[in-house]
Amino acid sequence: MIVPSLLSADFSRLEQSLRAVERAGVDMVSVDVMDGHFVPNITFGPIIVSAVRKLTHLLVEAHLMITDPISYIPEFAKAGADYISFHVEADGDPGEAVRLVKKSGAKAGVVVKPKTGLDKVESILDQVDLLVIMTVEPGFGGQGFMEEMLPKIEQARTLREEKSLRYLIMVDGGIHKDTVPLAVSKGADLLVAGSAVFGGDDIEGAVRRLQDAAGLGD
Repeated sequence: MIVPSLLSADFSRLEQSLRAVERAGVDMVSVDVMDGHFVPNITFGPIIVSAVRKLTHLLVEAHLMITDPISYIPEFAKAGADYISFHVEADGDPGEAVRLVKKSGAKAGVVVKPKTGLDKVESILDQVDLLVIMTVEPGFGGQGFMEEMLPKIEQARTLREEKSLRYLIMVDGGIHKDTVPLAVSKGADLLVAGSAVFGGDDIEGAVRRLQDAAGLGD
């Protein structure tokens, strides 16, 4: 349920951070890939995904916030990403991107920005494993949760039920202990949290507090 975003992690202590989230019982971490063009920030490439893959048994999601995902999908799959998520707003045919992710041996996710309606991805929802709903404008961590996106999360759940689909709903942006229950109540399965996990010294405790807020505590 809780997916720590390594964008907010201290990379001088990456292995220790990964061990802390492992102890807290998470199943997946997210790596935000930004190219400085699709979004106004530059972050990680395949080499970071490869490093994370070597350090942990956790599932790794590569969130490609890049203009030309189709050209780079095979590299991220080769680096060890278990899930590769791309933006429907990026260049290229979304259906081709999904097929390439799966051909590369990973699971496919499609991401929608706050201003993008689910009608833009409805035609491929039967092919994806993950639908990522951004609740901030992509590009930088630490932004506030956009509550006006809650109906979109609920719509994603309704579409899944009505069409008997199997994708997981991931919510990404502004996730902390107060916004976790809001997203869960509307249908979120996975919650990406960056600064709420890595913003203090007690990483394991931070994850557990988010899990408690999601109703996942012991």
